Formats: sequence, structure tokens, C-alpha cells
Amino acid sequence: MCARFHLVARQLRLRKEYRPTLEITDEYDLQDLFYALLRLQFDEVGTEEWTPPYADGARRTSYLLDWEKTVVVVKQTRSGLTSRDIAEQIATDKAHYSGRPNGATLLCFIYDPDGRVGNPRGLEADLSTVGDTYRVEVIVAPK
Repeated sequence: MCARFHLVARQLRLRKEYRPTLEITDEYDLQDLFYALLRLQFDEVGTEEWTPPYADGARRTSYLLDWEKTVVVVKQTRSGLTSRDIAEQIATDKAHYSGRPNGATLLCFIYDPDGRVGNPRGLEADLSTVGDTYRVEVIVAPK
């Protein structure tokens, strides 16, 4: 779903007769559409809000799947947000969610509609990890 998300976002912009649509202009728009798409695939999608130190007081929503064994965090690239910043945010998210049950997965979807991440596959490889009891998978899309 993450790999094809941009196709959905782009299609929503191509409405007939110039009808208004949902445009993905920031992370909140991204969260709204992503949550709706998760509801197509999963009967139960929980949400959890917290305020990470990198968010300047703004609350972030995470999605809980498979009885909380999978946590999905979505991020959108923007001007001024570097790959290093993204790596630091994911490290913070990883520490926050590391207390989940054995076999838990943290899925970090980084939506990069403007191609700001210079090496998306490299970023995915650098930030994705598999531990004894916890897995972090990072997906950057589109590539």
C-alpha cells in the first residue's frame, strides 16, 4: 500500500470538471488519507497520539494494526527536513514504541512526493532493522 500511495494521491488531484478534492499538502492530510486506506485493508485500526520531542508540541498519530503488534507511523518530506532529520525522528519513534510485544513491527512510511530524499533505497536500508524481538521497516515512496 505504501509503494502505491502516490498513485492514489495523484489520482485524487485529477477530478472531473475541476471538482474540489483532498490535496496532500502536509502530514495531517497524509494521515487522513492513509488512515482511510488502512480501513480498506484492516477491520480494526487503532490510533495512538503522542507528542515526540521533534514535533514542536504538535501531536502525532500512529496507527495500530494486528492487535497492536504493528505500529504504523507516517511522515511527509518538506522543505528543511533533511534525511538526517528523518533518521533522528525514526530513532525517537523506535525508542518510544520499543516496548511493544515480541514480534512487533514499527512501519515508518515516508511520503516523498517531491523527491526530496536523494537516496530513498539507501535511507530505507540504513534505517530498517531486525532485532531479536522488534523490527523496524522504513518505506520511502515514491522512489
